[in-house]
This record gives sequence, structure tokens and C-alpha cells, in this order.
Amino acid sequence: MIDWLSLPPLTALRAFSALADTGATAAAGARLNVSHAAISQQVKQLETHLGVALVDRSGRHLVLTAEGQQLADALGLGFGAIARAVEALTGADADRPLQVSTTPGFAAQWLMPCLSAFREAHPQIDIMIDATPNVVTLEPGGIDVALRYGAGHWPGLEAELLFCSPLVAVAAPKLVAGMQITSPADLVRLPWLQETGTTESSDWLRQRGVTEARAAGLVQVPVNLLLDGLRNGQGVALTVREWVRQDIAAGRLVLLFEDPDESGYYIVTRPGVLRAPAKAFASWLKKQAKLVQTC
Repeated sequence: MIDWLSLPPLTALRAFSALADTGATAAAGARLNVSHAAISQQVKQLETHLGVALVDRSGRHLVLTAEGQQLADALGLGFGAIARAVEALTGADADRPLQVSTTPGFAAQWLMPCLSAFREAHPQIDIMIDATPNVVTLEPGGIDVALRYGAGHWPGLEAELLFCSPLVAVAAPKLVAGMQITSPADLVRLPWLQETGTTESSDWLRQRGVTEARAAGLVQVPVNLLLDGLRNGQGVALTVREWVRQDIAAGRLVLLFEDPDESGYYIVTRPGVLRAPAKAFASWLKKQAKLVQTC
């Protein structure tokens, strides 16, 4: 049960949350349509109420203290849930397109080839797809659903496994013909391909104790060109097994190493009730994944 009388005033909590989001009193004031002085006063009153410093004012820019960051994270979740509930109740976000963040590889190899099925089932839902290797923050009014690769652990978010598919190191048969490859260290003699904007292959080698420079260099390319380059024998690459499963089976690529873990792609959302378009999309993703189940 919540002890309402012990909670700080809502106006002070709103002011601090806006300050944490924007990093400046003037920007926070603009968000709430009040002066920067009002933001400063509310935050100081909040600090007095709690008896802890929330903001470090010693430098030229305001920086949250550890306690301030802890409170900011909690307020972000709380106010975000309130905002989504209000939007759902009032229909304020009914016309907003469904926003999906995903890796370029997932977008090119899995999502786009079958997205027409979702469009046919839900022609009323407009979709914006942000294909980026960066981990995008899920905020109210922004990204509704993220499709991320990993082990399913993203603090403050909910993650549901879509399908598992480990990382694999692969190459064309002609590139490794006659070579004896028994450890990742043997791969530094070969040229490498890596998806633009990522450090996956470098991280993978380093995690396996390989710090020697790659003798034949590294070429960074978009994911579609990476797969073409792989098949043409232009380099070794680290990729998700699902994207090259058929190539391996057909002998177009050789499986050199495979991670033993069960990493995969996850449907990642903010805690709370999804708005209707996001709920429909997540349901469709799970049904579609069952058609190509890899786990």
C-alpha cells in the first residue's frame, strides 16, 4: 500500500523528471511551460524533502547524483506508464504510426520479406521502421517495439524471445580451402567483413583471447553487402546463424565456429499495456516466427 502522505509533491517530481530528461533547467521549464527559476526551486524543495542531493551543481553543467539517477529512472517508468494509460484511455495516440526499432540485419533478412503479410492483415496500421545497429531508447510517444539481439536482459524493459539463433563465424569454401582452422586465432590470417556501425567481430575475437591484428584487414559494409561478400569469398564474417542457415546447408558457406549460448532476437517493449497497433504487431511477429522456428 502506498503511503501517499510521505510522497513528495507531484509538481516537484515532475520538475525533477523534466530536468533529468533535458539536462538543463531552461529546457525543463520549456517542457512544463514554467520558468527555469521555478524548476530550480522545485528541485531544491524536493532535495530538502528527501534529505539527499539529487543534482551535482559543482560544474558548469548540472549532473545527476547517483541518488538522482535512481529517482530519475523510477520517475521515467512511472510517468511513462501514466502517459501511455492516458493515451490509451483518450485515444490521443490513435493516429500515431507504429514505430519499430530493429537491427539492419533483422530488417533485411527477416522482417521486410514477410511484412506484407502484416500489412494485409492490418492495413489501417501505419508503420515506421528504424533500422539501426544502435540501441534506441524506448520512450512514450516514440519507439513502440524494439527487436533486439542478445540474451534478453535489458534493465527496465520487458523482453520476450522471438527465436534463438547463435552467432557464427563463416566463410566461403574457396577462402578457407586447404587451411587448418582449429581456433579463432587462425582466422587473423584471413580478410574480414563486418557490418557497418558495429564492432561484433572485433569483440568476438577479443573475447576469445585474440588480440593480434588481422593480417588481411577489415572491410565494413552494410549487412546486405556483407552477406554478398561472404558468398563471394571476400572475407570471414560473424553473423546470426539464421541469416546464413540455408547457405551453410547448401555448401555455399562453411561454418567455422558457433557460439554455444542461446542468444536470439527478442521483442522488447516498455513495461505496461501496449497500445493496440503494437500489441497486434507483437502478436503477428510471434505467429510468423513459429513458421521458421529455430529453437
